[in-house]
Formats: sequence, structure tokens, C-alpha cells
Amino acid sequence: MSPIFIFRSLLLFGAWLIVSLSVQAQTTRLVVPYPAGGATDAYARQLADELTKRGLQTIVENKPGASGMIAADYVARSKPDGLTLFVGSNSTLVNNATLFAKMSYDPFKDFVPVAHFGYQPLMLIARSNAPFSSIAEYVAYAKAHPGKINRASVGAGSITNLCAALLDRAAGIQTTHVPYTGDAPMVQAMLGDQVDVYMGSITQALPFIQAGRFRPLAVFDQVRLQQLPDVPTLKETGYDVDALAWFGFVAPAGTPPATVDRLNRLINEVLLTDAFTAKALQLGWIRRAGSADDFARFIGKENGLWAPLIKEMGLAKSM
Repeated sequence: MSPIFIFRSLLLFGAWLIVSLSVQAQTTRLVVPYPAGGATDAYARQLADELTKRGLQTIVENKPGASGMIAADYVARSKPDGLTLFVGSNSTLVNNATLFAKMSYDPFKDFVPVAHFGYQPLMLIARSNAPFSSIAEYVAYAKAHPGKINRASVGAGSITNLCAALLDRAAGIQTTHVPYTGDAPMVQAMLGDQVDVYMGSITQALPFIQAGRFRPLAVFDQVRLQQLPDVPTLKETGYDVDALAWFGFVAPAGTPPATVDRLNRLINEVLLTDAFTAKALQLGWIRRAGSADDFARFIGKENGLWAPLIKEMGLAKSM
């Protein structure tokens, strides 16, 4: 092998390495606080694919655990250059601040809102072999067996726990909360009869409902789901409890406004297409769109709603 050939090969390798590192340095990361395979992860990956098609090289990183605080802290400490976005939710951007006495990040100071991108209508879902098949039977069984129903959620501060806890309070029942790190582990726990019910979206549940493994009891939204028109809303069963699992992107505090505006524009370009709206619905999501300021106002409104309720329920700073 001649020295000239070796020299040229090294030059080509060096050029490839420089280009590769440059691409990696310019890749936008969407940090999801749940394991891969869950509803939020699936939706984030759809968004990442569409953003990449529009020239914004985008990948998803999963950092589950600690009610979303591991991922939130990671993004809060990241460089404010618009290349690291947190997939925030009710729990991480609002409820955790009231629920937890000690937090490694401040949701109201450590982030700037970028875009609200959607929500998931939630359902209370039971094992098909559970001793109840409706909300009325669920409440009756819980009253007859206080604390015996094991109820799963994706974390104490998550909306999947709080809205079910609100139903407990409204119905005068007591269930036992069992937290998991994401949708996929909850589904496995249900399949293994480790828990009796869980709060979740249609994304993970629908195949198991169709297969007769899971039984939906009620939808925690104002309208029934198109995919499951026979499942009543919770309000139809006599309990006025309404809650949505909403999500959006935030960036580290200090991210330049021009960068936020650019990201918001690109994300909304994706969200407002008919094709993506249809994909979102297939995944069990209702897409949302709007400006960064719209999302900031929405977060403030949600904090004004949930913080007093969490305190009223005696959960404030209890974790």
C-alpha cells in the first residue's frame, strides 16, 4: 500500500469525521421523560421525523424516571442554543412544583416555552378479568374493598395520577397508587395482573382493548373518543372530573427569542398539516398549535387550576 494512498485515505477519513461531528453538533434533541415505546415517545418521534424532513435534523432521547425530573433537569442544564428541547407536560411544567418539596429544577424559571403540540384524552382502563366492568361497579367495589384496587400511573405528579385521585375523592373511595416510569411498563404490569387499573391514552391501550385484554371504563374528556364511541365520558357516569394529558416543548432559559421563534414556526408547520393531524389521531393524540406566548399563557392558566387543587387534596410538598 503506497504512502500516497494512505495519505489520501486519511484525508478522506478526516473530512468525513469533520462532517459527521458537524452534523451531530447541529442535531436538535427532543428529550422525552418516559421510556421508548410509550405514547409520548411515539408522538415525539413522528414530530422528529417531520422536522427532519423540513431540514431540522432531529432525534429523540429518552431519559425516564423521578416523575420526569431527570429529563427536565438535564434540559434545564443544557446549553441554551435551541438544540435541546424538553417534552414537558402537566406534571413536569406545572404539578411537580407544588407536589415536591425538593426539586432539581424550577419549571417557571429554568425554561422558556417554545410550542404547545398536543394532548391525549385519558381513560380509566381495567384488566378484563377485574371484578368490575363500569365506573359504577368500580366505585362499588372500591367502597367494599378500601385500598384493594391497585391503580397505576406514570408518576405521582402526573395527570394520570391526579385525575384518578380526583375521582377517588369525588366518589369517596380509596385506591392504592402504584407509580411507573411510563406507559409501556404500566401496560406490562396490567398484562401481568400486577395492577387492576391504570390511567392512560388510547395509544397503548387500543390493541389490548380490541383483543379483549383490557376494558375501558370511562374517558376523562368532554367528548367520547372516535375510536371507542361506546365508552362513556366520566361526566356521563355522574362524576364531573375532566383532565387532559397535555404536552409541549420548552427550551433552557436564556435561549434567544429568535431561536424560539424559528423553532415554533417549524413545529407549527408540521402540526398544521392535514397529514400530521391524521397521524396524531391514529396515535391517540389531538394536536395543538400556537405561538410560544400562547403556550406560556396556557402553562400559567394550568398552574392556576391545579396548584390549588393539589393543595386542597393535601398533596402539596408531600413528596
